[in-house]
Amino acid sequence: MREVLEGSQAVARTVARCRPGVICAYPISPQTHIVEALSVMARTGELTDCEYVNVESEFSAMSVSIGASAAGSRAYTATASQGLLYMAEAVFNASGMGLPIVMTVANRAIGAPINIWNDQSDALAMRDAGWLQLYAADNQEAADLHIIAFAVAEELGIPAMVCMDGFVLTHASDVVDLATAEQIDGFLPPFRAQQVLDVENPTTIGTMAGPESFTETKYLQHLRFLDAAEVIDRWSTAFRESFGRQTGGLVARYDPDSLDRNNLAPPGDATDVTVIAMGSVLGTLQAALVPLRAAGVSVRLLGISSFRPFPELALREALGECRDVIVIDRALELGAGGVLTGNVGRALAGTRSRIHSVVAGLGGRPILEASLRDVVARERAGQLGRLEFLDLKTGGVPVPPVGATEVAR
Repeated sequence: MREVLEGSQAVARTVARCRPGVICAYPISPQTHIVEALSVMARTGELTDCEYVNVESEFSAMSVSIGASAAGSRAYTATASQGLLYMAEAVFNASGMGLPIVMTVANRAIGAPINIWNDQSDALAMRDAGWLQLYAADNQEAADLHIIAFAVAEELGIPAMVCMDGFVLTHASDVVDLATAEQIDGFLPPFRAQQVLDVENPTTIGTMAGPESFTETKYLQHLRFLDAAEVIDRWSTAFRESFGRQTGGLVARYDPDSLDRNNLAPPGDATDVTVIAMGSVLGTLQAALVPLRAAGVSVRLLGISSFRPFPELALREALGECRDVIVIDRALELGAGGVLTGNVGRALAGTRSRIHSVVAGLGGRPILEASLRDVVARERAGQLGRLEFLDLKTGGVPVPPVGATEVAR
């Protein structure tokens, strides 16, 4: 049923309908509304057959999730920003043990300086932790992606983060068509743990590995990750066929001529410039690019839906023969450039693509349609640098010499 919901409420209701066995909760903005809503459902009996565990820290939340998953339960938690970094040791352990935990990350900047607003630096700091990372463009997708995440994680034995932009999505209300419990039951297979701790048949998970076997264990993790792209694509296709809407996948080919996210541009269509982005900024980009297309500018939009595994083959296919690429980055790899840009560059190595990294929206700074249109205009005029910072206030800020980096005018 379609209804107006805050993003956090939509996610909480969807997670509850996925029938988790254990929910581990520790509040941190901007994900707190999610676990608060789940706690109310657990207290009132709307959420049944689930143990809701209040813990004393984010590290404990992930540690309890690991124990619950290893004991044979479908496990869920949520976090953001410094909370994700605090649980980092356990985050790596979860993936190394092959436990299919699902976690919502309400993306928020990392200090210092202290900042509670949105960018994607928290989840991207964990990009090598061995977790799937799926990014939501809007609240509908944020809710739907949790269904796909449980399915993919449990098939592969890989934990999954569903990343939604903090405040921009978590605290914003929009029309959402929530999947019913019956629909999810018909789509998501019942949880069957691939490995279970059993006192009647003792085993060890996450045991010590020395130099003689550590490389091989990481290689096996790598091979499993290589399988993930096909599995994500398959479950996303199955979701579209079952629910009638486009969610997830690897690369979303948005049609700039339409604001309907289900109206996808064909792969490899001839375009002069392609803009690539991830998360809620895709909606702003769609609105920004429509008047440019109407004015005859040959520009289109690609959205990265799966950051881990990174969809190198799918991105090259979607890009086609387009050589001019602008990447809108919500996280900065200090001394190098945008985090997303680095992955795009590796995917497009050898294609002669000209890639421009535009770092935007750090710490919650608004990303304006006019600024995005200006970026495209300057790229077409040959004035866009290799690395720029959107709407950077240059007064009193030293500008590096040409060749080191460039800043937006």
